[in-house]
Amino acid sequence: MAVEMRPSQALRLLHEFSLTQVRDDAPDLSTRQLAILLSVYLEAPPHTVRGLAARLGVTKPVITRALDTMGQLGLVSRRRDEADKRNVIIQRTVEGALYLERLGDIVVATARALPR
Repeated sequence: MAVEMRPSQALRLLHEFSLTQVRDDAPDLSTRQLAILLSVYLEAPPHTVRGLAARLGVTKPVITRALDTMGQLGLVSRRRDEADKRNVIIQRTVEGALYLERLGDIVVATARALPR
């Protein structure tokens, strides 16, 4: 289903969504952290630090720092790949799934509230 939106409406949606995030008790992630989290939850696994770095066009340390923060928040977990000990597998968590479900609800509610 395509959503028709003018650029000004898209910016208003982004603004209202951002305001909701800032005002909320839930952690507000950086744009980079959110992109990583959405990649882990919306794209098919397995997810590795190396793969996410390539996907986002950033270095492995950038991914590692973001995963450190998101791991502390319980949004993702990490484990060594038993088949290749050099790889770290990023796994989804229940907390992360609930966090993103809530974000999706916020986006939908915010979009519905936009003036037409």
